[in-house]
Amino acid sequence: MKIRKAVIVAAGRGTRFLPFTKSVPKEMLPLVDKPVIQYAVEEAVACGMELVIMVTSPEKVALEDYFGKNAELEHALQQKGKNDLLEKICHLPDLANICFVHQKEQRGLGDAVLSARAVVGEEPFVLILPDDLFEERELVLQNMLRIFQEYQGSVIAVKQVGKDEIGRYGVITPKKIKENIYQVVDLVEKPKPERSPSNLAVMGRYVLTHQIFEELASTPSGVGGEIQLTDALKRLLARQHMYSYEIQGEYYDSGTIPGWIQATLTLALKHPQMGPQLRSYLNHLLQ
Repeated sequence: MKIRKAVIVAAGRGTRFLPFTKSVPKEMLPLVDKPVIQYAVEEAVACGMELVIMVTSPEKVALEDYFGKNAELEHALQQKGKNDLLEKICHLPDLANICFVHQKEQRGLGDAVLSARAVVGEEPFVLILPDDLFEERELVLQNMLRIFQEYQGSVIAVKQVGKDEIGRYGVITPKKIKENIYQVVDLVEKPKPERSPSNLAVMGRYVLTHQIFEELASTPSGVGGEIQLTDALKRLLARQHMYSYEIQGEYYDSGTIPGWIQATLTLALKHPQMGPQLRSYLNHLLQ
């Protein structure tokens, strides 16, 4: 079955970036020459998604404005002959077919995903957490979609992390099938390092069957008093086989200040225009 819809969750308060996020959505933080949220939308489009369902909160109107048309700005840029800048903004409304839904109250990631249920319907779908950026870019999701079609079960992205980081993530108990592919035997949310079943932590990419909504709707509050997606995945695991894809290459968590800085520097160094100048400056700074 072809997967047509992607859910992008962008409803959190972004408290790690306060006071900036008091008025500006965290997902609008720039990574070199475009905001974090645009990377997520472009990734979904590159993987063939026909509809992007963006879960936001009522105060995050900036996200909707960003992907909308701004006729006044377009006219001003056209009048001044700034065609390069005009081109950068004119394609945004046509970048993807985007539907915005609101999470009514802050009740955790699981509840945010559940907010998309009516639009997704009874179809499998892709779930993207835009904070997570990968060196492999869209290859992560493309590989996961192939695994879904081959094994006909939900697929979650995982990556090996150190013991000092394990308590920040959901973690799987894996059963290896082939290189970089595991069957998920169990999941636990934010375990203590000494009790962690493995070092394979869940990253922010999922390919899920629609039955996850049934589990989310009946999952009680978990860690932090929130509805945890990992808890619902554990319940789904009792009904269906589930698989994981181990990500290769670097990973950046742009939802933290150090991770955002690292992602910005990495992408800037790879930028064809900015890279050489930045590399020269950093070499000079570090001497």
